[in-house]
Amino acid sequence: MSNVYLTGAGPGDMDLMTVKALRVITQADVIIYDRLANPDILQKAKDGCEFVYVGKEDGRHSMPQDQINETIYQSSLKHENVVRLKGGDPFVFGRGGEEAAYLYERNVKFEIIPGISASIAVPAYAGIPVTHRGVAVSFRVVTGHESPNKKTSQIPWENFKTDDTIVFLMGLHNLSKISKKLMEVGKPSDYPIAVISKGTTKDQSVIVGTLENIVEKAKDAPTPALIIVGRVVELREQLKWFENGV
Repeated sequence: MSNVYLTGAGPGDMDLMTVKALRVITQADVIIYDRLANPDILQKAKDGCEFVYVGKEDGRHSMPQDQINETIYQSSLKHENVVRLKGGDPFVFGRGGEEAAYLYERNVKFEIIPGISASIAVPAYAGIPVTHRGVAVSFRVVTGHESPNKKTSQIPWENFKTDDTIVFLMGLHNLSKISKKLMEVGKPSDYPIAVISKGTTKDQSVIVGTLENIVEKAKDAPTPALIIVGRVVELREQLKWFENGV
């Protein structure tokens, strides 16, 4: 019987990958990997391991999700150890639940290996804590990938009015909509926001602004990028350890 591991690769820095993830990667017969998983991880695979790229970019998918599900399933029929490698954590907007359900329906044994989510790791590398005593007692993680052409949004924007910290994953292309919506529900125009590109890697860049000016300031920001909104952004000047080489 095959073993299928739905595995979180972490936020980018290979040192942030878990020991368990590394172990199954070194034993894998096939690795089915995403765009956001650090490609250097593949160098840890054993000789003869098969690699299948199923990455997605905005508007460009190398393989639709239903085909990815079937690829994992078919791999489980041919290989003893199958690793589905996903950036961050499989269950944080990683479609890992859908892939696991697909395998369950076909009586395929699987295991979930959590990964450090970019939602907390990337802000941490930018010197922005998602919670901080006296500043923020809670944080919300939201998909930023919702299509701007969608007639009905699933995002409960009205609920965000009182949120301390809001983290948007994969939302750079919707930055204008995000900033406008937050101001519409009552966030002040000078409310702090940061765009963090290529977080936890040597190419990390951070742009800090306000809801009013962030679109202009971040117009050339590269992807992948994470957006964080809240007063915690103001702590960055004290806590930006990564740039300071601490």
